[in-house]
This record gives sequence, C-alpha cells and structure tokens, in this order.
Amino acid sequence: MPRDMAHSPMQTATELLRPKPTLTFWEIWNMSFGFLGIQIGFALQNANVSRIFETLGAKVENIPILWIAAPVTGLVVQPIVGYFSDRTWNRLGRRRPYFLVGAILASLALLAMPNSPALWVAAGVLWLMDASINISMEPFRAFVGDNLTSEQRTTGFAMQSFLIGTGAVVASILPWLLTTQFGVANSAPPHVIPDSVRLSFYIGAAVFFLAVLWTVMRSKEYSPEQMGSFEENHAREEFARAKRTADEYAANGGRQIRLGGILLAAGAALSLWLASQAIYQVMILSAVVAVGGMLLIASGLMQRRGRYDNGFVTILNDLQDMPRTMKQLAWVQFFSWFALFAMWIYTTAAVTSHVYHTTDTTSALYNEGANWVGVSFGAYNGVAAIVAFAIPVLAKLTSRKVAHAICLVCGAVGLLSVFFLSDARYLLGSMVGVGIAWASILSMPYAILTGALPPSKMGYYMGVFNFFIVIPQIVAAAVLGFVVGRFFGGAAIYALLIGGTSLVLAAALTLRVEDEDDVAGAVSG
Repeated sequence: MPRDMAHSPMQTATELLRPKPTLTFWEIWNMSFGFLGIQIGFALQNANVSRIFETLGAKVENIPILWIAAPVTGLVVQPIVGYFSDRTWNRLGRRRPYFLVGAILASLALLAMPNSPALWVAAGVLWLMDASINISMEPFRAFVGDNLTSEQRTTGFAMQSFLIGTGAVVASILPWLLTTQFGVANSAPPHVIPDSVRLSFYIGAAVFFLAVLWTVMRSKEYSPEQMGSFEENHAREEFARAKRTADEYAANGGRQIRLGGILLAAGAALSLWLASQAIYQVMILSAVVAVGGMLLIASGLMQRRGRYDNGFVTILNDLQDMPRTMKQLAWVQFFSWFALFAMWIYTTAAVTSHVYHTTDTTSALYNEGANWVGVSFGAYNGVAAIVAFAIPVLAKLTSRKVAHAICLVCGAVGLLSVFFLSDARYLLGSMVGVGIAWASILSMPYAILTGALPPSKMGYYMGVFNFFIVIPQIVAAAVLGFVVGRFFGGAAIYALLIGGTSLVLAAALTLRVEDEDDVAGAVSG
C-alpha cells in the first residue's frame, strides 16, 4: 500500500551517504527477466491483433481506430501507476507489486483475445491487454533507475533490449512454427480465429506470467531508507523543482486555467468541424485536446483555491515541470513510435496486398503472407537481441545521441525499402534495419533520460515518458486510416513510407538532445 512520503529519505544526513552497490550480471539478469514475458505478450499483440480484427470483419482503413481505446487508457494509467509506485513500499517492494498485477491481468487478456466472438469484443480485450502490459512494463524502466548505478544503467537497459528481442522472436514466429512444424491449422472459416493464432496466445499467456513471477521472486529492491543513502540519488534529486509557495501555486493555477481554456475551445471547435465534414476517425485527437484542457482547468481552479496538496495537482504540475532533457526526448519518442505503430498496424495489410497481391482474409495465400509477416517481425526482434549489446559500444565511440540517430536512420531505410520489394523473402532484409532501430529505441532514450530524473519521482516520470509512446499511437490510429484511405486509395504500403519518413525526422531531433550524464562514464557499464 502507498505510504506517506512527506519526509523523503533524500533528507538523510550527508555524512551517511554512500555509493550505490554494483550488481552482478545475474542480478541484472534476474531483475530484467520479466521483460521476456512482457515482450512475448506485446509481440503477439502487435503481430496478430490486426489479423484478428480483419478476420472478424474489420476493413483495412478502420483497423487503426480499433486500437484507440488502449493508448487512451495508457495516458491515464501510466502516470498514476508511476506516481503510486514511487510511494509504495511493502513486502514485495516498490515496483514489483505492479509487475505482478499487470502480469495477471495481461495473461487473462491474452487468453481471451483469440476467443473473441465479435469485433467489438476483440477491441475491448485489446484495451485490457494493452493497459495491463503497460502496467507491468513502465515500472520495469524505473526498476533499472532504482537499482543500477549510473555506470551500469546502459547495460541494464541493453539487457532489457536483449530479452525483449528474444521474447519477441519467439512470439512472432509462434503461429508459423505451430503450422509448419506441428501441423496446427492456419486457416479457418470466415470470422473464426485460426487455431495457430489461438494456441500462440495461450502459450504467450503462460510465459508472460511465469517470466514476471521469476523477476518478482528472484530480485530485490532497496528500501526508502537505503535509496536515501546513495550519493548519486542526492545529486540527481536536484533536478526536482523546489516546492511552490501558496502564491506560486495560485499564479501557476491561473496559467493552467488560461491554457486549459484555449485547449478546450480549440478541441471543441475542431471536433465540431470534423463532425461536419464526417471525418470521424480524426475526432479522437480533438477529443484528447479538449479533455486535456478540462484537466488543466480543474487543476488550476484547485490551486487558485488553495487545494494543491493532492495527487491530481501534483501529477499535472510535475508534467509541466518535466526536466529539459525529457522534453527534448519527447519529440524523438513521438516520431520514433509513430513510425513503429504505422509498421505494426499496417505491415500485414501492406505485405499481403503489395507483395502477395491478395486481400481475401480467408485465402491460404493471405494467411501465408500474414504468417510471413510474423516471421519477419521475429527477424527484426532477433536482430535487436543480437545488436543490443553492440549499441553501447557504438555510443562509447561516438555519443549516446549520435548512436541513437544512426540506429533510427537504419530503421528508416528498412521501412522505406518495403515499397520496392517484389519477393517476400527480401522482407527479412528490410527488417534488419528495423531491428537495429528497435534495439536502440528500447534502451538508449531510457539510458539518457534516467540520468536527468530525480529519484523520488523516477516512477512517475517514467510513466509520463510513456505519454510519448501513447500519444503517437493515438495520432497513428486517428490519422493514418484517414490519410491512407483519403489520399492513397486504401493502399496500406504508403503507411510504411510515412513511417520511414517519421524515423528520419526522429533521428534529426535526437541530435538536439542534451545528455546530462557524462557520456564516457554512462556507457562504460
């Protein structure tokens, strides 16, 4: 249960400060192992949910909107989970209770998804599954910041990338493997999920739970008193904004009310215009803007009235007070993850139509293409696992941000090249570039970010950092279907071209990021 953190352990006397202990390889392995299960669930979702939606009758241009409930939930869930995990301490620790709860819920959703009797049920299960995966995933990022020294953090995130890549390889090829090696049926009557997909989700649910349980049982966390005694934690606590006075809260509340009013008016006006033009898919964006405005107005009014000592106001004010490095990384994350969601949503439709020349979801040819996409997704995750520990070496030779930019350009080349393929076998080559980018996206931004975060708000800011994964998902779901349908005649391959361009922009923005840690020391671990 959350405990009172009013007297922060950061107030420990200076003479009692000590270095944070260095962990062994196997300690880092155990604390990261849960990511193997998390990524199996995440990869099964990304590689197969669009296929399930199409099987249940969804049109290609409507698939993105079906993904929308999950990321909207993530916007709410992640900062709340982070906020409370920063204030939690019980016999399971600080972050581990959230790992376990998320794993249980996600495993149940994985069991339910392939048994969805209708499209609306599948969309609802996706909401539960995505939210549950994120409940487990984001505290794992804070877990590294809590437990590892500055010198070991890059290695810790690289370990997570390796396990993510390994788990995703297994999950991505499961339907193909079950069909080709074990004779499990890969096709089914209309509106029925094939047995190969169904069994893959069952296996994924079991592995997800067991892998997270391993981390919960075999790793440890530092108590609040121990966290307060580490030298580097005190140094990074300076990144936290000093507590506002009553007058400063009132002034800040006034600014939030004004900004909230602008956002609410803009969101409402844009919603009305979009409705008049029957552009309903894009209305989710205007709705998010309007809701954000209302939240700011509520927070501002509470501060003006002196009611600022509560979690709601703290969450919104801390969002406003994000460290500079985090704001810069936000734009990098936005365009990186926009590209990834374009790929995950549209690769099956793009490859089956552009390379296999079929849109009949009941045909053997379509399902062969869909399975090959799963194999290709497994390939890029395999590449990510292989290069995960090479990226810190590249960062040491250049810098962390230059290394990340190079990796993102590799991903852009991979996505753009799909347009020119005539033979599906060459899709594996395209996925090499994507895998290099994926390995870096999973590690380098977090390694840079952690050095700029105050330890007392590590969980919260890691949760907020998820905004810049969720927001591009919302934008992709709202805009890509409209753009592909309106300007490209529903040809899904153009969504991949948009994604490749987005990665180029992310690479350029990476070079603007200020890395607070000393680069040589940060990558030496």
